[in-house]
Amino acid sequence: MTKDVLVSVTGLQLMGDEQCSGPIEMVTVGEYFFRDGKHFIRYSEAYEGFSGNTVNLIKFSKDSVEVRKKGVTNVHMVFNPQKKNITFYQTPFGSIQMGITATNVQCEETDEKIDIHVDYSLELNEEPFADCYIQMNVQPKSSPDFSLTN
Repeated sequence: MTKDVLVSVTGLQLMGDEQCSGPIEMVTVGEYFFRDGKHFIRYSEAYEGFSGNTVNLIKFSKDSVEVRKKGVTNVHMVFNPQKKNITFYQTPFGSIQMGITATNVQCEETDEKIDIHVDYSLELNEEPFADCYIQMNVQPKSSPDFSLTN
């Protein structure tokens, strides 16, 4: 995998049998690197109506994914099927306590592509909120196979 990558992230929240909203999708450029047996992806994210960016750092191995956001929003989320993660999501509007219980974490890697899929239950302020999933696709920036319909 090259250092310069294209990152596609899709997320969805389900409350009961209904979607909270449609899937949230984002495609951006980022950086990939491998250190101490872990994969890392870093990219910036802008929020409409706010100056400044949030830097996202995703660290993952075969069965665990960590997401750190620093900037306009701040959070450290751990997706590990072995344990529940309690964290605080700091936003410009205040802080929210989040409980994350991963039910499925899959990371597949080839020389030209990385796919990450995470299913998890989300609690807000100690109350069940939604069942969620995140799908990430990472490819070299120069990949001829990159498609917005992955």
